Amino acid sequence: MMKKKADRKHLILILGLLTAIGPLSIDMYLPAFPDIAKGLHASVSSVMLSLSSFFIGISLGQLVYGPLLERFGRKKPLYFGLVIYALSSVACATTLTVHGLIIFRLFQALGGCVGMVAARAMVRDLFEVKDNAKVFSTLMLVVAVSPIIAPTLGGYITAYLGWRYIFGMLIAVISMILIAVYFFLPESKKPDPDFSLKPNSILKNFVAIIKNPQFSMFTFTGAVAYAGLYAYISGSPYVFMVIFKVSEKYYGWIFAFIAAGLISASQYNNFLLKKYRSEQIIRWALYLQNTMGILLLSTSLLGIANLYLTIILIFLFLCCQGCIFPNASALSMAPFAHNAGTASALMGFIQLSFGALMSAMVSFLQNGSSLPMTGVMAFCSISASLVLLFGNKRIANKASAILVEEEDVEMISTL
Repeated sequence: MMKKKADRKHLILILGLLTAIGPLSIDMYLPAFPDIAKGLHASVSSVMLSLSSFFIGISLGQLVYGPLLERFGRKKPLYFGLVIYALSSVACATTLTVHGLIIFRLFQALGGCVGMVAARAMVRDLFEVKDNAKVFSTLMLVVAVSPIIAPTLGGYITAYLGWRYIFGMLIAVISMILIAVYFFLPESKKPDPDFSLKPNSILKNFVAIIKNPQFSMFTFTGAVAYAGLYAYISGSPYVFMVIFKVSEKYYGWIFAFIAAGLISASQYNNFLLKKYRSEQIIRWALYLQNTMGILLLSTSLLGIANLYLTIILIFLFLCCQGCIFPNASALSMAPFAHNAGTASALMGFIQLSFGALMSAMVSFLQNGSSLPMTGVMAFCSISASLVLLFGNKRIANKASAILVEEEDVEMISTL
């Protein structure tokens, strides 16, 4: 367990950077879409396919790394994935066609997603169960900085150097992360030569994990609630820039303001954990998020929404997410002291799958109003509450025995 505060801070910073690889890789190149399209003699819609291929890679890749992290320990798969990310970034920076960009972004995601899986697993490996929610809140601080600085940084790089240098910046970042992993990140789990990499064995492990009542309940609660963030990201450009007629610059400031709320709430969660249990925080945060979601939906249905009211309601909606996500992640991972890598991979896959689905739903329902975005956001919050409500009894009856076996007795008090 981590005892020295300095070591703890350095470790959390490295784990946060590993988790932030995916968001950073997405947010930094978004402002460059028009220039990429022009440089590769393609349409913006074709360039957008490189974002779709990245989402596919980062989602499916996690299922691959979970078993590898169990079989070979944490650091060897990390090296493997980060090197793939670096080489793919070089290919992205030098490609001459949009089809090449789409393919290389897929491999970039397949490499980079190892950071997300390994970071969650190592939190479970290195910290006491009672501290996991606090650590996830701190990781969220590092990750949430990305949507504030990455788009602006990407815009400046594109304007002064060209879009290819964005991938050069990502190469520099991943190189620094590789150095930090090699010198400062401890190996938290020894290789397990008895862990089978046969497809049938891997599938059985995934099935066994999802059958765990605590994992399934809090993973799906967190994933469905978190999908509301994806709905906001997908729908907000249209709502703010088309419906409310704000400029691209002003939209960037709105995006940063709302992201700052998410960051602040995730840190406030650490204070709440001193007085309340994780499950209690999730429940009350969902109640408040439901209220904000219903208000957002109502203003859209009644036609009374305005710019500032919408910003405030979305701000409060996502502040709740800052309290829901780290606690749900900690409770999901708590039962898995011995196969945290596989559990982390499955949790990440479920989260991203729901996020991608709700993001696509916003686009599919687009009708020229803010209703698709606000409706999907409200749907996600209410659905997450229902998952938690109807699953509590099942968790209470079945999870206790599993937690005792895993020597996580303290988690029983959260149920």
